[in-house]
Amino acid sequence: MIVGGGGFRVPLVYRALADGPFAGLVSDVVLLDASAERARAIARVLHAMPPPTGSPAPAVRVETDLAHALPGADIVFAAVRSGGADGRVLDERVALEAGLLGQETVGAGGISYALRSIPDMLRLATAMRQLAPEAWLINFTNPAGMVTEAVSGVLCHRVIGICDSASGLVTRAARAVGLDLGDSLAGVDYVGLNHLGWLRRLDGGASAGQERGHDGGSPSPAARDGDRLPALLADPLRLGSFEEGRLFGPSLLSSLGALPNEYLFYYYFHREALRAIRGADRTRGEILRDQQQGLYPRLAEAVDPFGAWEDARRERESGYLAEARPAGEQRDEADLAGGGYERVALRVMRALLTGRPAELVLNVRNGTTFPELPETAVVEVPAVVDASGAAPRPAAPLTAHQLGLMAAVKAVEQDTVRAAVHRDRTAALRAFAGHPLIDSFHAATAVLAGYERAFPALAEFWTD
Repeated sequence: MIVGGGGFRVPLVYRALADGPFAGLVSDVVLLDASAERARAIARVLHAMPPPTGSPAPAVRVETDLAHALPGADIVFAAVRSGGADGRVLDERVALEAGLLGQETVGAGGISYALRSIPDMLRLATAMRQLAPEAWLINFTNPAGMVTEAVSGVLCHRVIGICDSASGLVTRAARAVGLDLGDSLAGVDYVGLNHLGWLRRLDGGASAGQERGHDGGSPSPAARDGDRLPALLADPLRLGSFEEGRLFGPSLLSSLGALPNEYLFYYYFHREALRAIRGADRTRGEILRDQQQGLYPRLAEAVDPFGAWEDARRERESGYLAEARPAGEQRDEADLAGGGYERVALRVMRALLTGRPAELVLNVRNGTTFPELPETAVVEVPAVVDASGAAPRPAAPLTAHQLGLMAAVKAVEQDTVRAAVHRDRTAALRAFAGHPLIDSFHAATAVLAGYERAFPALAEFWTD
């Protein structure tokens, strides 16, 4: 079952289920969406896809009632946009009006988005516990780390958070050094939170946790022999061959000794990002809202709805993180092919349903992975998934820089979860005030008040 079944990216998931290594994994797909019209338009796209070469394509059913859709579900995939495209625009615009970064998952906008997403996802989790207690929730609803952490209070280990950003980084970096990782992440050392992480080691051999120095510093000489990352960071030509290398540049990457997740652009180049976003005619949310306003009616009527969707997908992907690139520069095919959240989702699904282990970078419970963070905190690290769920791989100690930024943002995330779960406005204000990209308590107070004006339900939420 796909919650948010009218979402733009649903055809990516269905295409992977219909053909290729995941074909035959499921026989039925239920599209659940608050808008039946959007879900039916996406169903038209699915039916118009080229027929699979092997197993029959899964049957598709559209539902608008959660109570009818959930019973019998084995996997619930959630990609919900609470508040819709208009909500995203307000997340961006209210922050910009307060002089802050206007981005949907980072900074003020991410906190606002989470305050809407978490209550909606908690309702889904509660319904799952009642109507489909054996089902697994694969969560792509943003902000993915915060939502997964909040929902784990209801579903415990039966929720796994996914994001294609970290996986895309690992794929692109491995391609740049000519390394085929296969299905193993034993030589990948990636640490962080959702939309805030670093690739610290890249080889096809032993675990980073075994070979890195106990103090969290540079790898030992033996480890360095197999680690391809130092040579990549020292090679401007190869760095220029993929998105993150161009995004951050040789100087910053050399000083970090790691490859940051693309969303760290908003931290390391905060002034430049804010200036670029403020100088644009439209925010990213406004661009996507304008695209979608015409797209869904077109999908509902087009002779070739799949072709119309495919054209829109390429247009949408080419504008991703546009504020981080020179004017007019487009993402190339290698960058577009580097991620793929549908592949992450379906590898997790296959492991849960068949018991065949999979290794992926996922949002999972910290446990003892990073002793400096709470055990219940959700972190984004390489993990092993099988029929029993997901378990993080051991990780090398964090550097002071990594720990400092992760701890500050995790405190913000946990205050946001508390605010959304317990209707605690003080916790919400503390989250805004504590975020590294919100540099003033006065700004935090102003932006929270701005969101309460923009979303009247939020102001009512604290007192209901």
